[in-house]
Amino acid sequence: METILRKNMNLKANIFVVPIVFYDKNHLTGFNDCELYDSVCGMVIFVQNLYTMKKFQAILICSVLFLSFSCKEEKKSTEESSQMKKVMAIHDEVMPKMSTIGKLVGEIKPKVDSTEMGQNYEVAMKDLQEANRAMMDWMKDFGDRFDHEEILEGKELSEEKQQWLDEEEEKVKVVKDKINGSIERAQALLAKDTVQ
Repeated sequence: METILRKNMNLKANIFVVPIVFYDKNHLTGFNDCELYDSVCGMVIFVQNLYTMKKFQAILICSVLFLSFSCKEEKKSTEESSQMKKVMAIHDEVMPKMSTIGKLVGEIKPKVDSTEMGQNYEVAMKDLQEANRAMMDWMKDFGDRFDHEEILEGKELSEEKQQWLDEEEEKVKVVKDKINGSIERAQALLAKDTVQ
């Protein structure tokens, strides 16, 4: 009986399916040898494999794009986490100096009077108090802007919070300079008074 070779008609590839009329593998209508039959079947299998390969390539491309996107997101998250750690490292560096500020204020306060030296002590004391207040304000603002997971666990930040982190990094650097500067000036003033 006549049959038409249309193997895998559900292929979604743009191919031409050539109808081959044959009775069976050994009796091809219009062809005298089996090699031609095998060639035609091979072509159909090749087209089938080509379609499968294209499907595989599409999946591969999607996977590569997904992985690329994921890597960028991971890199972004890592950078945010690294920046957060940097900000917290500055905080951790200067926070212990709060006790030094308190001690210096305690030493300087009795020396404040109307004399020139007494006025210098007053300026130094106000610098120390302002540095202390700047640190307290920074910690409050920082705590209001970021939650525990963002600060300690590296939770991904929104675009707005990333901008806040940039701002807070600059602010904490200013606070650090205020703290270190006020301590150095106060200690230098006390040392000068001791020498006299």
